[in-house]
Amino acid sequence: MTSEPGLTRDHPVESGEAKLRNFRAFTVAHPHLVAAKEQPMTTLLDSAPNSLVFVLGPTGVGKTTLRAKIEKELTVGLAKQLEKDYERLPVVSVEAVAPESGNFSWREHFKRLLEAMREPAIDYKLSRKGKPWGLGRPVFPFDPSARGAGAEYQHSVELALRYRRPAAVFIDEAQHLSKMNSGRRLLDQLDVIKSLANRSGIPHVLLGTYDLLAFRNLNGQLSRRSTDVHFGRYRAERANEAAIFLNVVRSFEAQLPVDKAIDLTKDWEYLYERSIGCVGVLKEWLVRALSRALRRGQKGLERVDLETCALSVSQCDKMLTECIEGEMRMTENSESRRRLRARLGLKTPVERSAPPQVVPQAGASRRWRNRRPGQRSPTRDVVGNVGFGHAS
Repeated sequence: MTSEPGLTRDHPVESGEAKLRNFRAFTVAHPHLVAAKEQPMTTLLDSAPNSLVFVLGPTGVGKTTLRAKIEKELTVGLAKQLEKDYERLPVVSVEAVAPESGNFSWREHFKRLLEAMREPAIDYKLSRKGKPWGLGRPVFPFDPSARGAGAEYQHSVELALRYRRPAAVFIDEAQHLSKMNSGRRLLDQLDVIKSLANRSGIPHVLLGTYDLLAFRNLNGQLSRRSTDVHFGRYRAERANEAAIFLNVVRSFEAQLPVDKAIDLTKDWEYLYERSIGCVGVLKEWLVRALSRALRRGQKGLERVDLETCALSVSQCDKMLTECIEGEMRMTENSESRRRLRARLGLKTPVERSAPPQVVPQAGASRRWRNRRPGQRSPTRDVVGNVGFGHAS
């Protein structure tokens, strides 16, 4: 487990705001984060260009940090191409905003995509008659309330993606896509993303909470084209994961910009209890506690700072309930595999202890039926010089 470059005790910072800013920028490359990064990278680099990647995990596990790391790695990999091709973008990243009315607005989502690609004249994409604007044609502001505005914005997004050719489109908080009218199906929502990936040839990465599980396996075509990445919390009942969480606590403790601090490793169970094993929740908690200590002019971090800024028991209990439910839905157990094999006409691994026997043909001798495939018949081999092709 490694740490990202950030504040170190060898380079103290005088300003309290600078101390807080440097600690907030510090990240720990813990094993779950590294593993969750490798699978999307493999899909984006080696799979079909219209692939969909679902990154699912509990709230506060660090999905936004994961997205930033993937974007950075993709940008570094395209550095030489970007130096020669100024029109290309390394990635396009937006957040799916929760709707005020309860219905997700695709029109606003497409507009944010255009803004993320720095597309000019977003409000002047079409003339009032619906004809492409250009030389010799009057240009009018695009009326966002006009019927079909969402479709026209979508077409503009497709053209911009083809022109900008990013390595991927990232949609954070993608669970908000499920906010829709009761008469609209989840499949219709995801079909919009699928069509956009198809027509632009750009893979899409959707990052969200376990609510995003509603989009998994809506039909066979989506199942074939999509990849699921589970970015989970650390579970204390697993000894190796508890040890990793303790190492994460040590890493954060070493980077606290204070003269003295409580021994966080001694309180690691309390830290785990109020973060439920999510590194992102732990990081935000420590940032709040550090901010409180610096505002009060303290030289160190105290237990009262942690207790004051900790999440309540009821909040943690609610988060844990959602985590356990999501983890159960993401886990492939032996029973689900048994049902799949039964539907395919296969026996379970326990039942299939011996290889399948060859069914003898009609008229075969009993001696042949009792032998295993490939076993020679008990005949005497010819001894001596045997000529082939000689005339008698």
